[in-house]
Amino acid sequence: MRLTKRGEYALRAMIDLGIARETGRPILQIGELAKKENMPIKFLEQILVELKAAGYLDSKRGKYGGYFLKQPMDTIKIGAVVRMLEGPLAPIPCVSVSAYKRCSCPDEAHCGLRMMMMDVRNAIANILDRYTLAQTVEVTLRKLRRDKSPLPFATKGKTTK
Repeated sequence: MRLTKRGEYALRAMIDLGIARETGRPILQIGELAKKENMPIKFLEQILVELKAAGYLDSKRGKYGGYFLKQPMDTIKIGAVVRMLEGPLAPIPCVSVSAYKRCSCPDEAHCGLRMMMMDVRNAIANILDRYTLAQTVEVTLRKLRRDKSPLPFATKGKTTK
């Protein structure tokens, strides 16, 4: 499994939307996200539309509009988002749970490569499926506060929660 720029940008945007929510800004404009994360705005727009279609985000039109998290952060598993964006987590098709394809190995049941890659797939899945967006946002905010860094998107007067 390799996280593409699309996947990376999507996760960074969702984390930013979570941070914004936790610091008093439930809605962010796409330009703010693109500027903070140094992302191409058109590419980010495509990604946010995809996340919205998947039910993770919603948007509001108008002067004070923008994107916001549609689901509670503690219900969004990072693994589910990665799979939606990138496809199966398996490094080779013969160990995929959702997109299994027989490989060219003559004895799949005793293939050392397959056994090793199954461990790789399971390790990746166990980590990504263990973390929620809420946990990721909380860890990020904790480190920002510990380092006394300014909180991105924070409204005046709201620096802790």
